[in-house]
Amino acid sequence: MFKNHVKIDDELYAKAKRCAELAGYSSVEEFVQHIVEKEIRQILGGDSLEDSTPEEIKKRLQGLGYIE
Repeated sequence: MFKNHVKIDDELYAKAKRCAELAGYSSVEEFVQHIVEKEIRQILGGDSLEDSTPEEIKKRLQGLGYIE
């Protein structure tokens, strides 16, 4: 299986690694995946991207202050 990669700066990676260790995750990747999944559920309200229109997604992102 192919894996995707996301690049983050070294300082952010170090913080994520420390948080993963403190929270008991087995790896930084597991921690980051959990955080991203949690944030996606919050933004999409449990919906999948396929079920949301671009306008709905934009409204949610505006409501969270990510975009104006």
